Amino acid sequence: MKLRFAAASVLLSAALVQPVQPAHATVPADADAAMSAFIATFWDPAKKYFYANSDRRIHPEHAHGPEDGLYTDFWWEAQLWELVMDAYERTGSAAHRKMIDDVYAGFVAYYPTFENNFNDDLGWWALATARAYEITDDATYLNRSRSLFDRIWAEQDSTFGGGIWWRRNVRDQKNVATNAPAVITATKLYAATGDASYLTRAQSLFAWIKANLQESGHVYDHLEGSGSGTLVKWDFSYNFGTYISAAAALHKATGTASYLADARGAADWATTYLTNGGTMMHEGVDDGGGFKARLVRALNTLVTDHGQRQYLPFLQRNATQAWRHRRTSDNLVGPDWSAPAPSTYLQSLTAAAAVSTLQIVQPDGNTGLQPEDGVYEAENARPAAIDSESSQAGFSGRGYLAGWNTSGQTLTFHVNVASAGTHELRFRYAAGAGDATRRILVNGTQVAADQPFPSTSGWGAWNTAALKGVTLARGYNTIRLEMGSNFLNLDRLDLSGRR
Repeated sequence: MKLRFAAASVLLSAALVQPVQPAHATVPADADAAMSAFIATFWDPAKKYFYANSDRRIHPEHAHGPEDGLYTDFWWEAQLWELVMDAYERTGSAAHRKMIDDVYAGFVAYYPTFENNFNDDLGWWALATARAYEITDDATYLNRSRSLFDRIWAEQDSTFGGGIWWRRNVRDQKNVATNAPAVITATKLYAATGDASYLTRAQSLFAWIKANLQESGHVYDHLEGSGSGTLVKWDFSYNFGTYISAAAALHKATGTASYLADARGAADWATTYLTNGGTMMHEGVDDGGGFKARLVRALNTLVTDHGQRQYLPFLQRNATQAWRHRRTSDNLVGPDWSAPAPSTYLQSLTAAAAVSTLQIVQPDGNTGLQPEDGVYEAENARPAAIDSESSQAGFSGRGYLAGWNTSGQTLTFHVNVASAGTHELRFRYAAGAGDATRRILVNGTQVAADQPFPSTSGWGAWNTAALKGVTLARGYNTIRLEMGSNFLNLDRLDLSGRR
């Protein structure tokens, strides 16, 4: 049997969490500083290419780009090219305009035929070149986008009812990452050429994604297997971002209200469930380190192009949260916007996510502390060797952490509070195998050697365990749970103040 913590949230009580100001965003000078720091660290003007890592060394963990991985890989460079376009559109800088052409030239020097087995990688360049054409009016970019889109579209067929395959040599899945960016590209090509076939293809692809890879705004990852396919329900901000952007692009192209409703549904789901305390959740490093940028870009499009300003405070607060947690030595932001950037090397895609956010999100001039709302879902926190699931009813958020019964399994919450003082930690959990305990440390100091989690009547029966009188510092803190006794499922941490 297992001891389960329901998708436990850690809550900071109202006394602990002071009223959050309406919107706190960076100032324009922060966007300038972030872009300058990124270029100084990652740009190689001789090769006209971005380094993969801030120390400009090859690291085998993600060594897939040119020069044995010294430089960024295929799809990363497309994202960094879009960052350069973000900076140019914000500033109109001649240097950034020149860099648009330079990045493209540097990439073509390494990939003259754009050879790649992954249609999503090709798709990012199809989309980026379409955007470059919109900015520069250079037909080189339009022609490249059209040729890449044609290559991708050739991988569309009726398996699973439609959609484009992810890989070219092995047709094993159809995912959001391939199909949603293709929708956006097709709408841009329609606008650029007037060729209605692009719009028809965009609409058919989106209809397939909506029917097969999302449900009530919840965007899943891919279909695989035989027959009608098996739906793989991974949650990535990247997928939500591309789905929202695709729907928004079709709304812009057609004026059809249902597309905007589709975009809002996914945006509401993502901003509700893919956060911790209101800050966008950590999704790891490597590819995951850049996922947030796609969601930010999509939400910002809803704000700026479609009048959906309800998402602006979320974007502004996250922009400031990321920037406040930069490391002062080089002004780079890490993969977890709730926590200070690590002192180790940082990957270019990870660092670029915050820089893009600062370029595109409207600042409001407030750079103050960004306290979180005190509700932290366990499945969105930082587990070590603990799996998440959602099979038991009654959890909050997306699920809970389950099967926690082995030495070495830990869970860390990164929390940001408005004021220093004593607070109450409330853990929502299930303990269907009997009484359990956990060791709890705050900012590295033990505050409970054996915090009790009394038995519940079953794994679907949730209870709350409270720990009072816990001292937290103003701003950033860590709350860590370590293995004690018995099984536990953790659902959520609620942080309350002054208890």
